[in-house]
Order: sequence, then C-alpha cells, then structure tokens
Amino acid sequence: MTGTEKPTSKPANAPALNRDIDAAQRVFRLEAEALRIMGDGLDATFVYAVDVIHNAKGRTVVTGMGKSGHIARKISSTLSSTGTPSFFVHPGEASHGDLGMITPDDVVLALSNSGETRELSDVLNYCRRFKVPLISITARIESTLADNSDCTLVLPPVAEACPMGLAPTTSTTAMLAMGDALAVALLDRRGFTSEDFQVLHPGGKLGQNLLRVEDLMHDGDDLPLIGIDGRVSDALFLMTNKGFGCAGVIDDQGDLIGIITDGDLRRHMSNTLVSLSCGEIMTANPKTIRSQALASEALGLMNATKITSLFVANDRAPIGILHIHDCLRAGLA
Repeated sequence: MTGTEKPTSKPANAPALNRDIDAAQRVFRLEAEALRIMGDGLDATFVYAVDVIHNAKGRTVVTGMGKSGHIARKISSTLSSTGTPSFFVHPGEASHGDLGMITPDDVVLALSNSGETRELSDVLNYCRRFKVPLISITARIESTLADNSDCTLVLPPVAEACPMGLAPTTSTTAMLAMGDALAVALLDRRGFTSEDFQVLHPGGKLGQNLLRVEDLMHDGDDLPLIGIDGRVSDALFLMTNKGFGCAGVIDDQGDLIGIITDGDLRRHMSNTLVSLSCGEIMTANPKTIRSQALASEALGLMNATKITSLFVANDRAPIGILHIHDCLRAGLA
C-alpha cells in the first residue's frame, strides 16, 4: 500500500490495533480531564486577567519557550484576529534586543509549565523593572514565574498524556484552551462582531463567507435605472451601456417598482416594441436584497430564481446592483 492509499480493512495485527487505540484514548481522557478541572476552577483571577488585558493601552505580548512557545504563537494569533492586538516575542530573541518591542503600555502573557524556564528570566526582569503588567500561565503556583507575576492562571494537576510524563501534551492542551478562553472573553467584552471579524479576515474562506452585499455591489452612476414612462428604446441603450442585462424601473418617488430583462423584451417582441413605455413591458415587484445581507445569501437567491443580477434596496429605494459574476470573483460558490 502506498502512502496515498487508505486502508480498506482493519489491520491484521489486532494486539497492535488495540494498543494504538488504548494509547489514543488515554490521551483524550487525560486532556479532557484537564480541561474539565480547569473550567470548573475558574475564579476571580481569570476575570482579573481579562481586566488587565482589556484595559491595557498597548498590545498583549505573548511569550514562551519550546512547546509553550508554539502555543504562545497560536494564542497571540487568536487574540489579534478577535480584536485584541497582540504579537509574539521569542524569549531568546528578547534577550538580544527584542525587549525593546515591549512598552509599559503593553501586557505580557508568559507561558511556562514549570514556571522556571531560564530563557524567560530577562523578560520577567524587564517587566518588573519597567512595571509592565505580567500574566503567567503555569502549572506551579510556587514558581519563580508565578511569584513575579501580577496574575497567575494555574494549569490543573493532571499528568502529561505522554506515558513517560516528559513530552508536553496535557499541559500544552490546557495552555491553548486557557488562551482561547481569554480571547473569547475579551471578544465578548469588546462587543466584537462578525463584521469586525470580516475586516480582519478579508482573505480566505472565512472572509469570503462574511462578505456583505454592500462590499460587492455597484452603486451611483453604475445603476441601470429608468423611469416608468421612459421608452423601451432608452431602456435598451441603458441595458447595453451598463452591462448588467437588465434595467430597473422606478416611479416618481424613486422607488423600484419593476425590472426589464432580456426575457421581457422577447415576450413583447413586435414592430412597436421600442416605442412602448417601460411600464408596459416591465416585470413588477422584482426581487431585491438588503445591503447588509451576506453576499452568500444574495448568491443563493440568484441561483434559486435563475437570475444573474439582483437590485439592492433599502425599503424600496434602489441603492445598488449585484451581478452573479461579482460573487464568483469574490470566491463565493
């Protein structure tokens, strides 16, 4: 079997299969237990940590060494993407100039399971010297890091899932969950919305899924609009010039009351067509969509009704038009 093929049956070696599953289940049990204990044990200390980060004028600087460093990078990224500006500082690089990235307006979030990580010493001393608030995540409340922190979030006393108790597994899962908890609590404090999320995630599937109609629509002079008493000949020119394959028909108050499409033209084909008024051939009460609606909703409506252009209206006043190609160019499908 090659590396790209999937197994079609259970491995023949049943004892090996059982050992592997037992090992995996042990990991899940221990890490789930750690998360349960940590969640049940949350108290005012967690709220204080959220207060410190929320009230900071600067950024949240996250740091850690080794596996804790990898978790710290992810926590920093999650904070930044949910409305809490943050960056990661490697403790080794901090000792060689990157301490200058940290200001008294910032908050430092330091991760160390033991609380005795030697490489964090310069960061710790710098925070104490310049009165930079320091929040720590560690498993040992009686440690150098915890003793010198303004706030310590303690990891639960659950063994590492590694059978030798050496590889960071349970502890890093707990650290990551604590970071996520901080990020989500701060997100809620700030009233961070899906619109804010889209602003910070313009690329990728998440950004595409959160695009609003107003982000893609054409407005102003691009709108193909004509009065109800306008001639079909003028509507034909408008449809050709604007390139949307349709013209919106408006009344004297500027409300959208109808639409003329290629289908309407074919249905009324005659020698006198171009001399007719738009009101005589239009389709009344056309489909519209709100500017604040998700672009994916607009695409779904166009697909369901088999149309390629959709007017955007607030109440009945047309403010934009969206073509199906706009959605496809934005990556919606």
